[in-house]
Amino acid sequence: MTAIIQVDGLSKSFGEVRAVNSISFHVEAGEVFGLLGPNGAGKSTTIKMLTTLLPPDAGRASIGGYDVVRHATMVRRIIGYVPQALSADGSLTGYENLLVFAKLYDIPRREREGRIREALKFMGLEEAADRLVRTYSGGMIRRLEIAQSMLHQPTVLFLDEPTIGLDPVARAAVWGHIMRLREEFGMTILLTTHYMEEADGLCRRIAIMHLGNIAAIGTPAELKASIGDPEATLDKVFVHYTGGELETGGSYREASRARRTARRLG
Repeated sequence: MTAIIQVDGLSKSFGEVRAVNSISFHVEAGEVFGLLGPNGAGKSTTIKMLTTLLPPDAGRASIGGYDVVRHATMVRRIIGYVPQALSADGSLTGYENLLVFAKLYDIPRREREGRIREALKFMGLEEAADRLVRTYSGGMIRRLEIAQSMLHQPTVLFLDEPTIGLDPVARAAVWGHIMRLREEFGMTILLTTHYMEEADGLCRRIAIMHLGNIAAIGTPAELKASIGDPEATLDKVFVHYTGGELETGGSYREASRARRTARRLG
């Protein structure tokens, strides 16, 4: 298969702290690729460089053949990004939030209504379209944010802790919609998560980051075999390569609080 994301020797420092240390990997077209690691491992920094929000100090990366530094505008046209931080406005309705994003993405006026209605229907939010987002549950907010990110029909979708702070039922609903994106649109998905069962069941390949480095990379089965126990859980693999314990992250207010905490922790 063809690599749609190519990362070679990518590095980023903040003062004396080396957040990302010369990492290299690729993601194939149509693949769901997981980036795992404890807080502070460099996952979010990596995603911010790939989505053109942070310039790398060294190395290079490309999305769909476009360099993230030299061709940043083209990269932004073909990617969608759902950050940890809350990106939906609670004082607006679901429809109004999508309309704001449609304008930001420069979607032609004649296409906006159709795109918005299609996204609402796809994410199961048609009946809640005219409700204020502050009345949404955490799972509904996440689905709205994914709808925002897909309005311009991106080729690659970046999800930074997409189910943090959600209960198991809401998490399952969000992931059901995300997998439909891959199945129905052939979308490539790069995600970070602290939920090992999600990564094990959804990702074709996984990279485990630790202290800014990629400690291991492979399919879930390959990673389990790499520690000498093909029957091991991914939790055990995670602890083996990072030496740490798993950390995991309601209402609009609860979702906002959970994500602020997650962002503050790295």
